[in-house]
Amino acid sequence: QVQLAESGGGLVQPGGSLRLSCAAAGAGMIFSSDVMGWYRQAPGKQRELVAFITGGGKANYADFVKGRFTISGDNAKNTVYLQMNSLKPEDTAVYYCNFLRDIDYWGKGTLVTVSS
Repeated sequence: QVQLAESGGGLVQPGGSLRLSCAAAGAGMIFSSDVMGWYRQAPGKQRELVAFITGGGKANYADFVKGRFTISGDNAKNTVYLQMNSLKPEDTAVYYCNFLRDIDYWGKGTLVTVSS
């Protein structure tokens, strides 16, 4: 059983930065076929994909974060990071970590609020 623990959310002003972290406990060794990613859900909206990275290091981003967010992984620590720069009010959402290995595992989410 894989358990995901997110951290790093909070309140930031527009244009600011935050780094989210997600540690996957119980995952053991990370395989190249594993996928770790970040989704977000804003109030009244559906959950949407932000970015994901494979265990082999291939990353993919939603168009609305390209050039602003960077996803990275540390397989030795079973941890994935999301560096968020140039944050906008519309980035306000609960950010969820996801781990895909045969089935989806989800974290409980961390709130990111972008407001002046």
